[in-house]
Amino acid sequence: MHLIGLSILIQIACAVHCVRNSRNNLWLMVIIFLSVPGCLAYAVFEIFPGLFQTREVRVAKAAAIKKLDPERDIRGARDALELADTAANRMTLADALVENGSYREAGEHYRAALARMPRGDRATQLKLARAELEAGNAAEARKLLEELPESGSASENDRAQLLLARAVQDCGETDQAMAIYADVGQRLPGGEAQCRRAALLLQKGRRGEAEDILVEVEKLMKRLDRFERRQNKEMYDWAARTLSEMRSG
Repeated sequence: MHLIGLSILIQIACAVHCVRNSRNNLWLMVIIFLSVPGCLAYAVFEIFPGLFQTREVRVAKAAAIKKLDPERDIRGARDALELADTAANRMTLADALVENGSYREAGEHYRAALARMPRGDRATQLKLARAELEAGNAAEARKLLEELPESGSASENDRAQLLLARAVQDCGETDQAMAIYADVGQRLPGGEAQCRRAALLLQKGRRGEAEDILVEVEKLMKRLDRFERRQNKEMYDWAARTLSEMRSG
């Protein structure tokens, strides 16, 4: 009796899924008349493929592959570059190196790619600046960002300014960096600009101002989905931990 009841529940669940997702009505016949075998066939052909197309599954799959073989993309990009030394292949290799944390070598390939572009390329110059900054060359990153052409997209300009603020900060000009963080933080989604500004305020002993900013970041975190929060987990964890310590102190 329990098995019969279970099979009926499975049929109902599959039928509801079929109707709600506008699947072919022939599947309803299969589910109803073939019972469990029909439900199994429906799951294999209609439910499981959809599960593997979700963003979370794709991200998890890519992360698992990267963890098992972190240099897989780099090897493929090096092979392609050996076959054809083009700007596109240089860019692909540089992108793969950045993903692996090899910023200094990535910068070399971004520069080589730029040299092959007659008029340069804003996106490549921005990537080069980021690679230089992560490699510890803040002055060079700043120069590249200050010479960066304006984009037609306001959000792209703001992201470049956020990177410039980091370079300016690493050059020791914290007041100018804070001003840029305050400006772009009003427009950019996420809390990176606010968190970086709060950290600088704490360094300067301006605890009250930093706490006000972190309270706003806390409100922002509550509106983020798990995927968005996971992308900047370390930053949001720092914000939550710092705010908790400030409140308990």
